[in-house]
Amino acid sequence: MAVAARRYYTPAEVVVHNTPNDLWVSFLGRVLDLTSLAQEYDGTQEIKPILAHAGKDISHWFDPRTGELKHRIHPVTGVRVPYTPHGPIPHVSLEVPNPLWRPVGVPWWVDSKYVIGFLTEKARPVRILNVLTGQECTLTASIPLVLDWPVDDGEIKVCKEDKLSRISERFLPFNSHASSYTFKFETRVLDMNKTLEENGIPDERELFLDLGLEDNFYIPALMIYFNDDLTEM
Repeated sequence: MAVAARRYYTPAEVVVHNTPNDLWVSFLGRVLDLTSLAQEYDGTQEIKPILAHAGKDISHWFDPRTGELKHRIHPVTGVRVPYTPHGPIPHVSLEVPNPLWRPVGVPWWVDSKYVIGFLTEKARPVRILNVLTGQECTLTASIPLVLDWPVDDGEIKVCKEDKLSRISERFLPFNSHASSYTFKFETRVLDMNKTLEENGIPDERELFLDLGLEDNFYIPALMIYFNDDLTEM
């Protein structure tokens, strides 16, 4: 995946993709869409462990030093083989000599075609205040708090790695014209190609906790100003 195309997700975003027809997993910081793999192995024994862990993190299956599956010594053959405690999985060779063995090309856990993004190091909340209408939305790590906003309840998340342009995308369910706004913080126009931290807006929740305060004692507020750019809603 190209660096320019990097997209980050929170665990809350990954967990909702937990069916055979929409199957994501995360491991070692990456997020994979294994829907096509699940369909390819539909009805087989090998896909069952992945179905059981759909939407979850499976980093414990892998060696973080190599990115490969963990291995063990087979108690009968004495051969070093992949460790799959939940049962066989796709693209893992048979543990004992068998005429059904076939060479595997690129296993799914190293195949870049399945990688759709990366798992965030931390999700953080941010408030967005529309100075034109006075409406406010708090984008949190789980459920957004919407004050007098005429939209259905939903879930959007903000990753610490998100650039302001990505945060604007996450704001679209609350304002379909979000791209026509200028984002400011404390009167400063923000750079849409930088993250909140890079724009001088730190995440201070750990500091608040150290001081005995609630972690949501203060949530930074981004002010958005409408640009009359004559685009259609």
